[in-house]
Amino acid sequence: MTWLLEKINGGLVRVFLIVVGLFWLVPTIGLLISSLRAPEDMSASGWWKVFAKPSQLTFDSYRRLLENGDITHSLWNTVLITVPATVLVVVVGSLAGYAFAWMEFPGRDWWFLGVVSLLVVPVQVALIPIAELFGRIGLFGTIFGVILFHTGFGLPFAVFLLRNFFAEIPRELLEAARLDGAGELRLFATVVMPLGGPAIASLGIFQFLWVWNDMLVALVFTKSGTQPITVALQTQVRQFGNNIDVLAPGAFISMVIPLAVFFAFQRQFVSGVMAGAVK
Repeated sequence: MTWLLEKINGGLVRVFLIVVGLFWLVPTIGLLISSLRAPEDMSASGWWKVFAKPSQLTFDSYRRLLENGDITHSLWNTVLITVPATVLVVVVGSLAGYAFAWMEFPGRDWWFLGVVSLLVVPVQVALIPIAELFGRIGLFGTIFGVILFHTGFGLPFAVFLLRNFFAEIPRELLEAARLDGAGELRLFATVVMPLGGPAIASLGIFQFLWVWNDMLVALVFTKSGTQPITVALQTQVRQFGNNIDVLAPGAFISMVIPLAVFFAFQRQFVSGVMAGAVK
C-alpha cells in the first residue's frame, strides 16, 4: 500500500513539473511560431491559430532578418562582447579564487573582504562615473569598454563563489601534488581546475546569461556601430514599430542562444549548485 502511494505521489509530482515546464515554455513557443508567420497573418490572428492552418509557417522572416545589416551586425557584436567577458571572468576569477583560498600573502583576508564588499555596489551607481572615465581614455562607445565593464562587475561574485568552493578541496590533495614537485600554476591546472569544474561551469553560465541579456549597460556604453542585439531590437521597435517580421525572429534568436547554452551545460550547472549546497 505504501509503495502504491509513493508511486502515485511520484507520478503527480512529475505531472505537475511537466505542466509547469510547458507553461514556462509557452512564451518561447509563441515567439517561435510568430517568427515563422507572415506579418499579415500575425496582424490578423494570434499565433495559436497556426495549429489550424499550418500552411502559414514560412522562413521568409528569417531570410529578411539575414538581409537586415543592423540586426546581423548587432548579433555579432553581442558575441564579441559576451564571449570575452565570460572567459575573462572565469579565468581571472578562478585564479583569484585559488589565491584567496590556498595561497598565503599579507592582508589576504582583508583583500578578500574588500572584494566581497564590492558585491553590494549597484551597477546603476557606477554607470555615470565609469562612462566619464571611459570617455576620457577613449573607451566610451567601444566593444572593449563594454567588456571591461562586465568583467569588472562580474569578478567580485566570481571570486566569492570560487574561493568558497576551492577552500573545500581537501588539503591532502594539494600537499601531495606539492610533494610531487608541482608548482602553483601546475597545481591549479591539474588539481584545482578539474575538481572545480562544476562551480566554474555554473559561474560561466551565470556570466554568459547576464552579459548576453544585458541592455542597461549596452544602452549607456555603446554607439550605433557597437550595439548588441538587445539594444538593436529596442531601436528597431522605436523606429519601425510595424516591422514585426524582423523583430520576431531577431528576438527568438536572441533568446534561444542563451537557452541552448544553459541546456548544453545544465548537468555541470546542477552539479555545481548541489556541490555548493552540500559543502
